[in-house]
Amino acid sequence: MVMMVPPPKSANAIRVVSYNIRKCVGLDMRRDPHRIAGVIRQIGADIVALQEADKRLPPRRYALPPDVIRSETNMFPAAVAPTKVSLGFHGNALLLAPGWQVDAVHRLPLPGLEPRGAIIVDVTSARGPLRVMATHLGLRRRDRQQQMTLMMAEQMSLAARPTILLGDLNEWSPSQGFAPLDPFFTVHNPGRSFPSRRPIAALDRVATGPGLHLLDAGAIRAGAAGHASDHLPIWADLGLAD
Repeated sequence: MVMMVPPPKSANAIRVVSYNIRKCVGLDMRRDPHRIAGVIRQIGADIVALQEADKRLPPRRYALPPDVIRSETNMFPAAVAPTKVSLGFHGNALLLAPGWQVDAVHRLPLPGLEPRGAIIVDVTSARGPLRVMATHLGLRRRDRQQQMTLMMAEQMSLAARPTILLGDLNEWSPSQGFAPLDPFFTVHNPGRSFPSRRPIAALDRVATGPGLHLLDAGAIRAGAAGHASDHLPIWADLGLAD
């Protein structure tokens, strides 16, 4: 559901966020990375997956500078970019709170009408190991189906870990279009997130794999979150199985 601010996070929960930041361009058409950083800071997340974190044209320089991330969000960017000027891979970036470390990074190009990609990042904290898959899928369902199929094949080729999938999945249907993720993932709908001015579609999703369960979730419209991008950020609090 859409809410103003997320509730306080319980001590044992892992709070994850997915946010399409539209290259830090808000509804006022101003590029303001500090505004995006402020939205991220207020959520208090452990892990944030960003989409459209880099500018569109080569060399695809970051839209959200790493120094702004570190100084204004108390998080750090995982090293997922293939170049020094980008924050992400095909615009997909991952931010981590202190106490998390990166064990491995996999970059997966995805086919389709337009270039897409996914990042698969193995991380560890005091709560144990976790795998984060983050992506921004294509506009056509047939492309998304192929992209999800390739992501699942890559996931199954890796050593097992509790896995979360975060991203702008670009699916307008409330429940259809996710068959390639079955039966490994359970897809959750935290709330309508697009367009941010008047949300009508839950394009941004969270999916949990074995070893994880959903505790709470929502979309945030408080303050700058309602106009900092054309998407609202979504969040989910997750529990790890004992």
